[in-house]
Amino acid sequence: MEQETENEISYLIRGAIFKVYNALGPGLLESVYEAVLYFELQKQGLEVKRQVPLPVFYDGVELEIGFRLDLLINNKVIIEIKSVESLAKVHHKQLLTYLKLTELKLGILVNFNVDNITDGIFRKVNGL
Repeated sequence: MEQETENEISYLIRGAIFKVYNALGPGLLESVYEAVLYFELQKQGLEVKRQVPLPVFYDGVELEIGFRLDLLINNKVIIEIKSVESLAKVHHKQLLTYLKLTELKLGILVNFNVDNITDGIFRKVNGL
C-alpha cells in the first residue's frame, strides 16, 4: 500500500471515530474504544499498533518510564483516546509531548464521552 499523507490518514481516522461513536455511544471505558477503533482502522487497510511503548531519553540515558501511545497509525499519526467528563489542558499537552518525543507531525486527541463526537476530536500538529 502506498504511503498516505498525515492528512489523508487523519480523514480516515475521523471517519472511523464517527463510525465507532455512532455504534457505541458515549460513556464506555477508554479500553473499549481503543479496541474497537483498532479493529475499524485495520478494516480500512491501515497499519495500526496498540499501546506502543515510548522511550524517554534524558541526559543520553533511556529511562524506563512507561509512556504508551494508545494507537499509532501507519507509523505517522498518534491517536490518544479519552473517555472523560471533560478534557484538561494536560491531555492536550500530553499528546504534543508525545509528538515531540516521537518527532511525528500529527496526533489526534479524541474524547468519546461527549454528546456530539465532533466536539470531542482535536488535531494536534508538530510542525505540519
